[in-house]
Amino acid sequence: MADALKDVYQETFVREFGGKVQGAYAAFDVEAFTRAVLADGWDELALKERMRRISTTLGRFLPERYEEALAVLFAIDESCVGFPYLFFPDFVEVYGQKEADWPLSMQALERFTARSSAEFAVRVFLLRDPERMMRQMTAWAQHENEHVRRLSSEGCRPRLPWGQSLPMFKRDPAPVLPVLELLKADPSLYVRKSVANNLNDIAKDHPAVVLELARRWKGSNPHTDWIVRHGCRTLIRKADPEVLALFGYAAADGDTAQSLAAVAVLKAEPREVKIGGSCELHYDFRLRHGEPARIRLEYAIDFVKASGRTSRKLFLLSDKTLPGGGQIQGTRTHRWADLTTRKHYPGIHKISLCVNGVVVAETGVAVERG
Repeated sequence: MADALKDVYQETFVREFGGKVQGAYAAFDVEAFTRAVLADGWDELALKERMRRISTTLGRFLPERYEEALAVLFAIDESCVGFPYLFFPDFVEVYGQKEADWPLSMQALERFTARSSAEFAVRVFLLRDPERMMRQMTAWAQHENEHVRRLSSEGCRPRLPWGQSLPMFKRDPAPVLPVLELLKADPSLYVRKSVANNLNDIAKDHPAVVLELARRWKGSNPHTDWIVRHGCRTLIRKADPEVLALFGYAAADGDTAQSLAAVAVLKAEPREVKIGGSCELHYDFRLRHGEPARIRLEYAIDFVKASGRTSRKLFLLSDKTLPGGGQIQGTRTHRWADLTTRKHYPGIHKISLCVNGVVVAETGVAVERG
């Protein structure tokens, strides 16, 4: 996706942006700026590298004083809205790190995040002075603008995709939790999604922290319940018994798991596929007669790695409450094409049908080189 997104930064975009800057700062050399941005291997640069090239080049063509340079960007930012203008907050990250510039940089990040997002730029400030920056995030969590409130959560996610890791919050998420408390019933879905994602990040390193918080929050507000459910999605996928019980899934351990299934069948056709091909997975699960039960039906594949070891990945089929005797059946096409996130290797790949985290049926597919 990043490869496609980077193409927004073509010569036409850079030149048109330069024209906007020149409208606010007559000394700005649009042609020289455009040439400088597109020079030295521009075509090979990835998305964030292109953003950084634009922001650093801006620093060479705008006034030398940081305050004056920001004034130019403030003059045009209302016409620079959306994803392509992430280099506005990146400019602050690059040039606004001096101690004397901290208040102005905070003002700029607050302003620019409403136009695009400062979730990446804010992280260098967190790494530099986490206590001071979290005080700012706490203030932003109470801001009237939903984009600023979202920044207070998204910016301190321990594992933000594409963003710098925050190892201090991976080790101890305690400084993040007061911000999430302030946002736990936020009226904006945009903000609530960020809070849920932050919780999900924390759950990967500190599941007990998230479980305790989920127990405390659940039932207090419909908005909060939505956050709790989505924030615990990784723990649900891992079939943590306490988490499954919290969200009302039927007990699924040991003999109890088998007793949930009156019928559990999983078949793969064909049983032999080449890398790049696909197979059909036919599944049939029927709940035992009696009381209704909340069921999460998934299939798991133990992917063979280059070393010969395996790594399991789960794929959701259904998540709902079934009446006693209720049935879930269907066919899912699984493709064995290599992805940027997964490379396939020859070998027998075990495939399992899982109910609330417990295997109830198994099959296998022999994967061969194409």
